[in-house]
Amino acid sequence: MVDLVAGALGMLPSKLLELLNHEYKLQKGLGAEIQSLSRELESVHAALLKVAAVPWDQLDEQIKLWAREVREASYDMDDVLDSFLVRVEGCDDHVHQSRLKSALKKMGRVFKKGKARRGIAGAIEDIKKQLQEVADRRARYKVDEIVAKPAPKSSIDPRLEAMYKEVKQLIGIDKSMGELISMLTPSQEGDDVSDNKIMKMVSVVGVGGLGKTTLAKASYDKLRSQYDCGAFVSVGRNPDLVNVFKDILFDLDKNKYQNIHNTGRGIYQLIHELREFLRNKRYFIVIDDIWEPQSWETIKLAFVENNRGNRIIATSRKFDVAIEAVEVYKLQPLSYDNSKRLFYTRIFGDAEKRLPNHLDDTANIILRKCDGIPLAIITMGSLLVGKPVGEWSELCSALGFGHVDNRHVENTMRILSLSYYDLPSHLRTCLLYLSAFPEDYIIDKNSLIWKWIAEGFVHEKQGKWLFEVGEGYFNDLINRSMIQAVEDRWDGIVHGCRVHDMILDLIRSLSGEENFFAILDNSEDTLSRSNVRRLSNQNSTLQHITTHANRMEMPQVRSYIVWCDINQPVPNLSFKLLRVLALENCQHMEDCHLENLGDLLHLRYLKLTGPGISGLPKQIGNLKFLQTLDVGKVALEELPSSIVLLPQLVCLLCTHWFRSTRLPDGFGKLTSLEELRISAVGYDKCKHGRVVKELGSLVELRVLNAKIDQMDESVQRDLVESLHNLHKIQDLIIKKENKVTDADVATWEAAGFELPQHLRRLSLSGVRFSRLPSSCINPSRLHSLLYLDLCLDSMDEQDLRLLGMFTELHYLNLGTSSTLTVDNINAADGYFQKLRWFTLPYAMVQFQRSNEDESRISLHIWGGMCAMPFGSSKNYHCTSVPSAVMPNLEVLSFKIPDARLFLDGNGDCRNIGWEYLASLREVSVDIYPGMTLPWLVTELEDALRNAIKVHPNRPKIEVDTWWED
Repeated sequence: MVDLVAGALGMLPSKLLELLNHEYKLQKGLGAEIQSLSRELESVHAALLKVAAVPWDQLDEQIKLWAREVREASYDMDDVLDSFLVRVEGCDDHVHQSRLKSALKKMGRVFKKGKARRGIAGAIEDIKKQLQEVADRRARYKVDEIVAKPAPKSSIDPRLEAMYKEVKQLIGIDKSMGELISMLTPSQEGDDVSDNKIMKMVSVVGVGGLGKTTLAKASYDKLRSQYDCGAFVSVGRNPDLVNVFKDILFDLDKNKYQNIHNTGRGIYQLIHELREFLRNKRYFIVIDDIWEPQSWETIKLAFVENNRGNRIIATSRKFDVAIEAVEVYKLQPLSYDNSKRLFYTRIFGDAEKRLPNHLDDTANIILRKCDGIPLAIITMGSLLVGKPVGEWSELCSALGFGHVDNRHVENTMRILSLSYYDLPSHLRTCLLYLSAFPEDYIIDKNSLIWKWIAEGFVHEKQGKWLFEVGEGYFNDLINRSMIQAVEDRWDGIVHGCRVHDMILDLIRSLSGEENFFAILDNSEDTLSRSNVRRLSNQNSTLQHITTHANRMEMPQVRSYIVWCDINQPVPNLSFKLLRVLALENCQHMEDCHLENLGDLLHLRYLKLTGPGISGLPKQIGNLKFLQTLDVGKVALEELPSSIVLLPQLVCLLCTHWFRSTRLPDGFGKLTSLEELRISAVGYDKCKHGRVVKELGSLVELRVLNAKIDQMDESVQRDLVESLHNLHKIQDLIIKKENKVTDADVATWEAAGFELPQHLRRLSLSGVRFSRLPSSCINPSRLHSLLYLDLCLDSMDEQDLRLLGMFTELHYLNLGTSSTLTVDNINAADGYFQKLRWFTLPYAMVQFQRSNEDESRISLHIWGGMCAMPFGSSKNYHCTSVPSAVMPNLEVLSFKIPDARLFLDGNGDCRNIGWEYLASLREVSVDIYPGMTLPWLVTELEDALRNAIKVHPNRPKIEVDTWWED
C-alpha cells in the first residue's frame, strides 16, 4: 500500500514478486535478485513503520530526512515497475480491427515485449542502485540505533487552560451543561426511586477543540458537593494506567494518598485499593480524554456499584469509546450567536461589544470558518487581538491555522495533531488526501474511496472486497471525529463528508511539508517543488499548470484533481505517470479536449464532467489499468465499443440525470466490475433484453443501479435469471424513467429465486408487484437489509408484520394504496426497531394507543378514500407512552388524498398519534385536496401544524398542497 511516511514502499515487494509469478521470462539470475530486493524492501518498510508511530515533531531530524528520502525513492521505484508492466501488457486489439491488421500488430507486440523483458534487467538495476543509497544513508544516519527523541518543547497539556476557567468566563455552555446534568441527576418525582441509586455513566463525545473538557469540568464543579468524594483525571494517548489509577486515588483523598505516586504498586493492587476505597462511598468521577476502548474497559473495573447513586463522566473524541458508557452525550458546536459572543469576548473582553457595521462581513467570514468550535474561535480572536480594526479585512483573507506564529495557534494545532498522530499510518494517508478538496466542500464518499483505491492506499483483507475495506477507513475517520458525516436528506444514508476548516488547515500544512499534495491557485509561486506527486487545481488556468509542468518537468505526478473550469486538452505529455485524473467542474470541456486521453496508460481513476462532451474517444480502450470510470455528469449517447477492453475496470458510473446511454455489445466481458450505475441499458426492447442478459456475466458485482425503461415480462424474466448469478450483490436498485411496470410475482418467485443474504439495499421502484413476493424478500434470509423501496398493489396485515421483522431496516419507502391495520403491537414484538425513515407516497398513517392496554399501539395505513376522519380525538391523551413500534423513527412522510377525510366537528388532527414516536424529528405531508374548498385545506394545514406541537421533541413539519390544474 501507499502511505504518508513509507510512500509506495509497502507495494513494491508484491509488485516485484508479481514479475516472478506471471512468468515474464526474466533473464537468468534476475529471479534471485528480485527475491533479495523484495526482502530488503520489507526490512526498510518495517523501519519506516516504526518512524510512522512517532509524532513527526518528536522525531530526530536525521530520521525525518532519511524517511523523506526513502519515500521519494519508493515512488521512483514504483514508477519504474509500473512503466515496465505497462510496456509488457501493451495494447490489445480493437474490437473492429481486421484479422490482417490484428496479426501484424500482434507480431509487432511480440518484439516489443521481448525488448521490454530485456529492459527489466535495467529497471531492476535502477532499483538496486536506489535501494543501496537508502541503505547507505540508513547506516550513515544510524537509523536503527537512534531512539525517537522528543523535541525540546513544553510537556504541559494544552487543554489545561480549559479545566481552570471560571464558569462566568464560559460562553454558550449553559445549554449543554444543563442537558448533561439532566442526564446525571436523579429521576423526577413519581418515577422508580430505585433508579436514582443505580450508578449512571455518561460519555461526552466530539471533535477536538469542541469543549468536552470544559463542559465536563464545569458540570463536575457544580455537582461535586453532592457526593462524598470525587476525582477529575485525564488519560490521554498511550496512557500509563498505573499512573492514571494513582491520579484517581490522589484526587479522591489527597491526605490519605499524598505519597501514592512514590509507591511501586501494580495495576491490580491499585484497582483493588480503589474498589475498597469506593465501596461504601457516594462518588463522582470524571475520566477525561480517553482514546482507546481497552483503556476505558480497564479503568471501569475500579468503579464499584454500591447503589449509592454514583456518577461517572467520560470524554472522548472517538465514538467507539463513547458508546462503552450507558448514555452518550454528543456535544454540539456553539450557535452562531454564542460564537459571536465568544469571539467578541476574546477580542474586546466584553461579549456585548460590537464591531463597526462595515466589518460585520469580516466577522461573519471568520465565524463561518470556525463553525462553532470554541477552540477555533478563541484562536482566531487571539490572532486579531491588538491589531487595528482597519486591518482586519486584509488579515481575514490570509487567516488560517497552519502557518501563523502564535501561541494560541500552536496550542490549537497541538490539540488537533493529537488526533492526527493517533491515527494508524494508513488512515493518516487517507486523511491527508482530503487536503485536495476545497473548503466547505461536500466530499462524495464513493468517489473518494475509489480514489484511495486507485492510489493504492487501501489494504486487501480476506473475505472483503476492496471498496468495503475503504468504506471501513471512511467510517473510522468519522468515528475518530476527523471528518463530519453528511447524510442524504431523504433516506439518512451517509453519502459523503465535510472536513472542518481547522482540520483542513492542519492536513494542508502537513501535506505541504511532506510533499503529499500541492494546492494550486493563481499565484505564480504556488509550485515551488520539482518533485510534486499530486496536484489539486482549485482556481488556476490550465495554461498556468502546463507552463509550470513543462518548465519543472513533472512526469511523476500521480493525482491531478481539477475544481475550476478549463478548456484545454488533457495534459498527457507532462503527466505521463498519472494514476488519478478527476475533472470535477469543467463546464467547457469538449470532445476535442480528450484526444490524448488514451495516452495516459497508467490511469486508474478517471472522472469527466461537462455538457460539451458527447462521446469518449475509442482510445480509452488503451487504459488497461483503469479501475474507475465516472462519466455520471456527462450526457453520453453511448459508450464506445472499446470500453469492453478494460480488464481491470471495477467501477463504471454512467448516470446522467436526463440522458440515456447505450451500452455496447460484449458488455458482459467486463467481468471485474464490482459497481455499475447506468442510466439506461438500451433504446429498444431487443437491446434491453440483450444487455439485461449480459448483466448475468458480471458475477463480481456488489452494486447494481440501473434504469431499465423496457420492463415487459420477457425482460423481467431475463433480469431475474441474471440476478440468479449475482451472488455478491449488496446494493440492488432497479428504476424506470416513466410509469412503473406491473411485475409478475410468479416470475420473481420462480425456481426458488432468492436474493443474496448480504443484500443491504433493495429498491425495485421500477416495477409494481401485485403482492409482496415474500419468498425472495424475507427477513429470515435478508438479515443485513438496511434500505427497502417497494411498490405493491395490495398488501395485508401479515405483509406489514413481515416487513416489520427486518431487524436492520433503517429506511422504508412503501408504495401502496392498500388499507390495513396491525393491532395491539407491544415493544416485545420488535417491529421496525431500527427504522429511521418511513415514507408512504400513496397513503397515510395513524398510530393509536390501545384502550385496553396503554403499552400497546395500533398501526393503521389508509389508502385511497378509505380513511376515517383523523380529527376524532376521542380518548385523546397528550402523555406519550413507551415506543411499541418504530422507536427510532426520525422522519415520517405520507400523503393525504382528500382533505375532507381528516376533519370532523373537532377541527383538529390530534389523534394522528405522532407523540407515540419517541425519536421523531421531522414530518412531511403531501395534501391532495381533490374537491375540498380552499379554506378547509388551510384549516387542515393549520391542524397538522398544531398536532405536531403535542410531541415533546417539537419536530419540524413540512406541509405541501398539490392543487390540480
